[in-house]
Amino acid sequence: MRDIVIKTNVHACQMNELTEEERELVEIAKNQTNNSYCPYSKFHVGAAAKLENGIIIKGANQENAAYPSGLCAERSALFAAGANYPDVPVTTLAIACFTDGHFTDEPGSPCGSCRQVMIETEHRYGKPMKVILYGEKELFVFDNASDLMPVGFFSEDLKG
Repeated sequence: MRDIVIKTNVHACQMNELTEEERELVEIAKNQTNNSYCPYSKFHVGAAAKLENGIIIKGANQENAAYPSGLCAERSALFAAGANYPDVPVTTLAIACFTDGHFTDEPGSPCGSCRQVMIETEHRYGKPMKVILYGEKELFVFDNASDLMPVGFFSEDLKG
């Protein structure tokens, strides 16, 4: 047996350290928490995906009494982007979480299913997708989705 060290890169920063375009995307993600339907968890998540052509696709988590029939904000935005603009890569995805009357102090972390969809989206287009996780105290910026899930599952893995 041998150990393998897997490193991931994340930049911790403040809103004012983002570009104006990135700040606008984060604000859209924050506003999308208002469109969240989460009567069970009370955990509102908003997402905004910027496409290479400049279009922004919005998402918000949608819960359902028949769990797990709901959908996370990240996947709702990425699936909408793929369905409506199948040939246009996503360049940046911003995510914000709101609960107990305020945005989370620390950046919310996407669930495993969302991470898998994020790396598949990145892999699909062969281009990095920057991921920005918003927190009131600081933000985390990943230069690509693969840094969120360094050991991923891809179409090549389905072949024998």
